[in-house]
Amino acid sequence: MGKLAGILARRNPVLCVLSESHSVFQAAALLAERELGALLIVDAEGRLTGIFSERDLLRRVIALGRSLKDTRLAEVMTPDPVTATPEDDRRTAISKMRAAGCRHLPVIVSGQVMDMLSMRDLLFVELEEKQSEVVQLRAYISGSY
Repeated sequence: MGKLAGILARRNPVLCVLSESHSVFQAAALLAERELGALLIVDAEGRLTGIFSERDLLRRVIALGRSLKDTRLAEVMTPDPVTATPEDDRRTAISKMRAAGCRHLPVIVSGQVMDMLSMRDLLFVELEEKQSEVVQLRAYISGSY
């Protein structure tokens, strides 16, 4: 299993942040515009204070009949989300996400948000590796290795 730094190096950062004072309506519009499942909530110094996901929108806002425009992210975000560093390996990251029951993992460097990975990101990399292994095994079996 490779380090998260390897995944992050292969792509542009997927970083979408708002402050706790933004409305749920603003967050939902940004999620839709950027086609994301979650965004990060940071304070004035850029430190992570929470995460707001489609699941939070559904369970903490819509299901309770709260106003999208009057509800602030501070009221409905998931505070203190589980995080990772670029030095964490994929297996550790997946274990953290499973234990927390989340699908998005902020990546932190020196207290600042660097990027965010989804479970999909981590599983796609694993799938690519497995496909490569299958190709190598087939070549070995057929004698063309």
